[in-house]
Amino acid sequence: MRKFQRVAFGALLLCGFAAQANGSSIISVPGTADPWLAGMPNGSTASSGDVAPGQSPSEVTGLVYGPGSLLTFVSVGTTDHCDGGACGLAGAEGDPGEGVTGHSAGAQNGIANVISPIDALIGVFLGPGQPDSNPVPAGLDFSTLASRDFASLSPILQQPFFIGDGLRNDGLTTQTFLVPTGATRLFLGTMDGFGWFNNVGSLRVIVDTVETTAVPEPATLTLLGLGLSAGAVRARRRRS
Repeated sequence: MRKFQRVAFGALLLCGFAAQANGSSIISVPGTADPWLAGMPNGSTASSGDVAPGQSPSEVTGLVYGPGSLLTFVSVGTTDHCDGGACGLAGAEGDPGEGVTGHSAGAQNGIANVISPIDALIGVFLGPGQPDSNPVPAGLDFSTLASRDFASLSPILQQPFFIGDGLRNDGLTTQTFLVPTGATRLFLGTMDGFGWFNNVGSLRVIVDTVETTAVPEPATLTLLGLGLSAGAVRARRRRS
């Protein structure tokens, strides 16, 4: 089912699907996107050879959200942390054959360390200032399947967090992410230990806001499925 959802969302993306009116934004995240350069000015360095803006992570734009908002993510595509894809392309959940990794430099540029499957989709929230002017928070650990099977996650500023494909381990349930107090920016990157400059591939990510003052909106694929089901019911009624 998880594979079917990725394929379905990929078809929507390839068809140019965009739901800006519904509070969604589509972001391209190259494999070279280093989260430890988030919010840093051009010329800043990180991770044994990465330099902004060449290896800077992708900032989520065109999406209105604020502290207390809930976000959901859906991603398609593949990346690899090895030159030329020599280690094998992997989806947003990361490469299961290579296990997990931390950032070799640990906390850097004010951004905490994180342990995550390599090649996984990673996010980090920032406030309006340059992150290296603020204290570094504790890092998060997503080294086990159980630690990645959360229903909702509440990272704090400058604390990288695992996103993956945005679904729980059942491949059906959408995970939600709470925007922390003080957040004004969100950056997306991929997980590596060092040297994003030779990474390959890219991810296309739908970031969506979830209404918290009313009944939460279903995920895009659910809406598509409901629409198809309703059409089938109407067609049967017409035939009868």
